[in-house]
Amino acid sequence: MFIRSAAVTLSGALVLSALAATAAEADAGQGDTTIVGVVVNGGKAVVVGATAKKTFKLSITTSDDSGIKDAYGWVYHGSFDLPDGSAGPGSDTPLACTPASGSATTVTCVADITVDPNADLINAHAGTWHVWTSVDANDSDYVNLDDASTFTMKRAATLTADASPEPVAKGKTLTVKGTLKRANWDNLTTGGYAGQKVRLQFRKAGTATFTTVKTVTSGTGGALKATAKATADGYWRFSYAGNGTTGAADALVDYVDVR
Repeated sequence: MFIRSAAVTLSGALVLSALAATAAEADAGQGDTTIVGVVVNGGKAVVVGATAKKTFKLSITTSDDSGIKDAYGWVYHGSFDLPDGSAGPGSDTPLACTPASGSATTVTCVADITVDPNADLINAHAGTWHVWTSVDANDSDYVNLDDASTFTMKRAATLTADASPEPVAKGKTLTVKGTLKRANWDNLTTGGYAGQKVRLQFRKAGTATFTTVKTVTSGTGGALKATAKATADGYWRFSYAGNGTTGAADALVDYVDVR
């Protein structure tokens, strides 16, 4: 079974060392202890900006006929044997566990995990991350899973949109310009993101739904430019759906008066 040291916390290089040291004991177990489910950040991707820390929840639901004594978990990037990034409470700090739906044998164990672009992340870390967990039951049954689940960590994106002329005559051409940028964890800045499909969207005044007018591709420095015919008063914006390493983003709307 996984052996925990006497340290109070475990992070950074110490976490990586512990993961490598316990690789031989991965996916071990005894008895009927099971992992029922693992949820990270409510099932959504973890999107992190260029400098601000991001805190999200790791939730592990586990069961044993004798009840659960304690549970541990952290998240890592790369392989379990040779992870290149990690975060979490560590192997010595148990998750907070409470009965699941009134059950005495099934509990949900939760921890807040914080990642800091200044210390924990580089651009290569964007993409798939993994969850390690170890659970002990009251009757000494246990389970260790080196890859209990996966989730996505993404670089945050930002968008701008500026429509002109304002006001505009009905039926005339409106030009919308903007910029798509995303967080750069390597240098802790935000830079232009070229080569991405971005939707120009319009919402008529008095309505609640945006309609995609056309799709354009971001150019050098993430520059965006699109034209459309002005037909009614309303709100214009650019919208980016994101990809496997970058989060979605919507620009602040720009209202245009059509006369």
